Amino acid sequence: MELGSGSHRYEVVSGWGQLPPQVKLGYTHGVVNDTQGRIYIFNQSANAVIVLNQEGSFLNSWGAQFAEGAHGMYLSQETDGEYLYLSDYVQHAVTKTTLDGEVIWAIGVPKEAGVYQSEDQYRPTDVAVAPNGDFYVCDGYGLSWIHQYDHEANWIRSWGGLGSEPGQLNCPHGIWVDTRSDEPVLLVADRANIRIQIFTLDGVHLGFVSEELRYPCCFYQFNDELYIPDLHGRVTIFDRHNRLITHLGDNLAVWERPGWPNLPPEQREVGKFISPHAACVAPNGDIYVVEWISDGRITKLRRR
Repeated sequence: MELGSGSHRYEVVSGWGQLPPQVKLGYTHGVVNDTQGRIYIFNQSANAVIVLNQEGSFLNSWGAQFAEGAHGMYLSQETDGEYLYLSDYVQHAVTKTTLDGEVIWAIGVPKEAGVYQSEDQYRPTDVAVAPNGDFYVCDGYGLSWIHQYDHEANWIRSWGGLGSEPGQLNCPHGIWVDTRSDEPVLLVADRANIRIQIFTLDGVHLGFVSEELRYPCCFYQFNDELYIPDLHGRVTIFDRHNRLITHLGDNLAVWERPGWPNLPPEQREVGKFISPHAACVAPNGDIYVVEWISDGRITKLRRR
């Protein structure tokens, strides 16, 4: 089974990601890869962080404390090593850990923002880290704000709020620091507004991307390309100017089927996505996609 077009063609790797019998996936929400080629899956189960090698063999798992609210996962290469930033909307917190699960810190409601009356209003969904170490948290399932912190987790500023005007957001579900041009900018998957918003790194609104999107979840940058898992049945690849290169696994109107996204096995077609929630790209161009499905779904696409 081959997906894509032109210079971007991929083979679906059948049966990739074999887990031991005692390890069961929940909703698969996040996926990242480290410099050793290991793949990390963030899912809502007792084994919330599952580590696989490139061949799909199970290496280990951890993270039972994230079983209910596991959502966004970001891998940051820092001066003293690699770290995971884990967003948990049930714990109302973002946690920084080592690759083995040692907690470095956890931060909850950004009270300095002055917008939250209760903890439950804050439900973070994703994190992005800038070249200077600042990081950004999007409150996608809460009050639709973006919160900026320095590398020591000190609050700097917040912006956004619910709405559709420039700078306002409606479910800022995913976030990414885009370094494809001379000046880094911040991309926000403004999902319920069906658009990407572009900001400076200090929160000034710069513009929108709205074409070729259905319900954008988050981002992954690979060289000069941007990979966008779209919850409504496809993964989209943009060039450095945010123009379409290709769609992968397009499953037209799948989100309108009864029971979506938890479709029965007979409706899960190889090479057609149901609900892509996150993706990452290996140095050789292979893509790993996880989907928002109750028993999890992981797909590896091998670059041709």
